[in-house]
Amino acid sequence: MKSLMKYLKHYKKESVLAPLFKMLEACFELLVPLVMANIIDVGIKNRDVSYIFRMCLVMILLGVIGLVCSLTAQYYSAKAATGFGTALRNDLFRHISTLSYTEIDKIGTSTLLTRMTSDTNQIQTGVNLVLRLFLRSPFIVFGAMIMSFTIDVKSAMIFVVTIPLLSVVVFGIMIISIPLYKKVQAHLDRVTLLTRENLAGARVIRAFNRQKKEFEEFDKATDDLMHVQLFVGRISAFLNPVTYVIINAATIAIIWIAAIQTDRGIILQGQVVALVNYMSQILVELIKLANLIINITKSLACAKRIEAVFFQQTSISDGTVSAAGEKNTESEYALQFRNVSLQYAGASEPSVSNLNFSVRKGETVGIIGGTGSGKSSLIHLIPRFYDVTEGEVLVDGTDVRQYDLKGLRKKIGIVPQKVVLFAGTIAENIRWGKQDATEDEIRQALQIAQAKEFVDAKDGGIQFKITQGGKNLSGGQKQRLTIARAVVRKPDILILDDSASALDFATDAALRKAIREQTDNMTVLIVSQRASTIMHADKILVMEDGEIVGIGTHQTLLAECEVYREICQSQMSKQDLGA
Repeated sequence: MKSLMKYLKHYKKESVLAPLFKMLEACFELLVPLVMANIIDVGIKNRDVSYIFRMCLVMILLGVIGLVCSLTAQYYSAKAATGFGTALRNDLFRHISTLSYTEIDKIGTSTLLTRMTSDTNQIQTGVNLVLRLFLRSPFIVFGAMIMSFTIDVKSAMIFVVTIPLLSVVVFGIMIISIPLYKKVQAHLDRVTLLTRENLAGARVIRAFNRQKKEFEEFDKATDDLMHVQLFVGRISAFLNPVTYVIINAATIAIIWIAAIQTDRGIILQGQVVALVNYMSQILVELIKLANLIINITKSLACAKRIEAVFFQQTSISDGTVSAAGEKNTESEYALQFRNVSLQYAGASEPSVSNLNFSVRKGETVGIIGGTGSGKSSLIHLIPRFYDVTEGEVLVDGTDVRQYDLKGLRKKIGIVPQKVVLFAGTIAENIRWGKQDATEDEIRQALQIAQAKEFVDAKDGGIQFKITQGGKNLSGGQKQRLTIARAVVRKPDILILDDSASALDFATDAALRKAIREQTDNMTVLIVSQRASTIMHADKILVMEDGEIVGIGTHQTLLAECEVYREICQSQMSKQDLGA
């Protein structure tokens, strides 16, 4: 939690004024029992109505001043806590954005969602409560004890015994609760994961009639969360009854001893009432403190989880070579792989190994292979979504690890295998590729991507609103828009990762032709399961079990590569094979 306190640095004034005004409120509250004692011992004893009236006005004045102080403290604490939460959430989001695929895979998306939302909100609530109550409650407790000594030392010794005993109970339960709240948050991660998967995959679940199974899994996860929460809740709830027992026993002891002191004429009846009021104040404040400690315990557990994300540094560091807007004219190769291997974190063996090939500038290269052969792993190494385990990947003759990430990724346009569109207009989605793209550039990109016809038919054209995830578009339309998004930036290297799988053969052919004819010497890598999509490429890479088993043209591979020949024979007629 200490490392997160830096987010309060812009709210130093609020962080000081909030507890200060709470302390002022507490001071006025501690004076109330003394005023009450004077009403009893002076006003009622002497039947002085005017004195009683004056003292009642003093009590009202103390209450009004205390209320103003309390509202001021509430305002400043809420302002500081909200600002703290905003700064923390923004910084956490920014940090997560810097993590590579390796770290995101390791932590888990559902866990990151929980830490961005539930955990951050819990810490924000904890900061708010600490600023308001953390100093006030102890101040009232010890202030009441000190004030009791001004009334009667012998009676006040009950406070001296009671307060340490209560402290042991409160902090003992806090120590037990902290690790249990970590378990609660871990179970919450599981519930978040299931919720996310079920909402995202609702159609698949219904298509396979898996609703009952998913209900059972979700019920089990929520039951596990409930049982852990109930267990830690019972321990936390144990705090209040124990506190009540100790306080009430102390109150009985005070009345007993104070009665004896009154009988001896050492103290007056009003002072006995004041002592009981001070003990009641301690009871109320300790209940507040108990609830505060429960919230602090939750907040500390959440803070440690968020700190763990901040401590997780990206395994991909920025290089020093600027790549933005520059083309290396010395190297004839746009892309080179030299003895490249990649092993994912936690994997027992490499996903791809010993990859060696070169791609000249302006070439179109097809990459084909069975599922799990390592095609996507290969292309993820080019924009440094993952870093190579061995070897080196060169873009324009320079190792990609030497480029700054922003510049490197500006040179590359990638259309991922999984289509991702964002809520907004078609134009806004296309401008993800180039923020300052003009309307003409957007329309040209749509034309190359074979999307212009259906976009023009939409209500509003490029201003047509896409719903979240592109639910109001077909699979082929979404793929073509993602291709347009990559093409609009006019990258040096365009990577199409099986991004035409939803297109018919005619549209697929027209797309490849448009990319070849309407782009300025662009190097294109096409990953596909279809032999017909890559058969006209300048060069074809055939992959199997993470290795390249063939490199060449369509005709060369048909004659020399058995794997490629089998793929083509399973998909194409004899007439097409000779095309």
